[in-house]
Amino acid sequence: MSDLFHRVEPVADELGEVFAKRGHELALVGGPVRDVLLGRAGHDLDLTTDARPEQVLEIVRDWADAFWTIGIEFGTVGARKGDWQLEITTYRSEAYDPKSRKPEVRYGDTLDADLARRDFAVNAMAVRLPSHEFVDPHGGLRDLADRVLRTPGTPEQSFGDDPLRMLRAARFASQLGFTVDAAAIAAMRDMAERIEIVSAERIQAELDKLICGADPRAGLSLLVETGLANHVLPELPKLRLEIDEHHRHKDVYEHTLIVLEQAIAQEAAGPDRVLRWAALLHDVGKPKTRKNEEGGRVSFHHHEVVGAQLAKRRLSELKFPKEVVGDVARLVELHLRFHGYGEGEWTDSAVRRYVRDADHLLDRLHKLTRADCTTRNKRKAAALSRTYDQLEERIARLAEEEEIAKIRPELDGNEIQEILGIPPGPLVGRAYKFMMDIRMDEGMIGKDAARDRLVAWAAANG
Repeated sequence: MSDLFHRVEPVADELGEVFAKRGHELALVGGPVRDVLLGRAGHDLDLTTDARPEQVLEIVRDWADAFWTIGIEFGTVGARKGDWQLEITTYRSEAYDPKSRKPEVRYGDTLDADLARRDFAVNAMAVRLPSHEFVDPHGGLRDLADRVLRTPGTPEQSFGDDPLRMLRAARFASQLGFTVDAAAIAAMRDMAERIEIVSAERIQAELDKLICGADPRAGLSLLVETGLANHVLPELPKLRLEIDEHHRHKDVYEHTLIVLEQAIAQEAAGPDRVLRWAALLHDVGKPKTRKNEEGGRVSFHHHEVVGAQLAKRRLSELKFPKEVVGDVARLVELHLRFHGYGEGEWTDSAVRRYVRDADHLLDRLHKLTRADCTTRNKRKAAALSRTYDQLEERIARLAEEEEIAKIRPELDGNEIQEILGIPPGPLVGRAYKFMMDIRMDEGMIGKDAARDRLVAWAAANG
């Protein structure tokens, strides 16, 4: 076992000896132990100790290159030593009061008791330092080999202590590709409503890790299957629209999961959270806009507009950063725009507007639009792909010709004020927009022509 931990031995053993000299226990625990055994160790170490937070702070103060106390109210002291980030937590147990969103932290005295309160057996393994004694009282090593998530005690007790663990099960299904024990799934289904006691920030962190995992479909499917999604992401199960024999449309829920997978397949450099969330939420406006039409058709007019509003509301309630909320909502709003391109009838002006409206999201919009094609008709899929290829080629050509991303009117604000003899104010903004429309629609027309058009517009508008 020691051979597996050779990378972390120097810093871990050194700190273990420091704690031992002060009469305290120290052990590597949880995720880092699991990840080392899976061959995917990083530079973050979780450690646990019988020392109280104030004692931990006193011990690491002189040893670490830096330390911080952000989590000290929950028994955690952070430290940095070289390239290693360490979190040292006092043995503890925690549980939720039924009326509180914050866990109540109680300190413990033994490593075994600390491991018993952890979320899953694969995270309840430890290595004592500096002796390297492997501690696995709940069969985590066996579960690791079986790739299964099982709680150390009963699932009801574990999820009752911290309901967020139910979301963590779905997150690990996505990140690690593990299946969840049947008893845990049953408890998740029975206790799903309990998740509402957890703060939006903690829920957001788990959902974001889930969506950025290797297999988000697995985690999302588990959320829907257990009913947890009804409480944390209700737009997702609502996509399972009833399909009857008279009114035909795609299975929107299944379509959404495929779009997410196809978007992921286009990522070039690791998970793109904005693209993934946009793919997941791109059709959330369909349930509200569904309408049965003559001939057995089903329409979803303006679902992209409604969907953008719903996406913005959901991500805001989950406390995502404003820029993420805005970018995802904008992609949802724009995801159907390409379908107006038809057989390439758009003018250069329309192509410029497409690029301008997408702005910094253009590359993501390309990927989302391509991912949104899930038809089984190979001929139709090939035609859509060719058409989008043509659009991208036109965008590239226009960008080369005009540096499209830097397009500005031929007359700036100061020139507009000088020509019209007006002071700064809303009128200058209206005139600037008029000149921008000319620039977008007609390209470069020359300063003299631009001046004449501005004067004519001013006269026509009083």
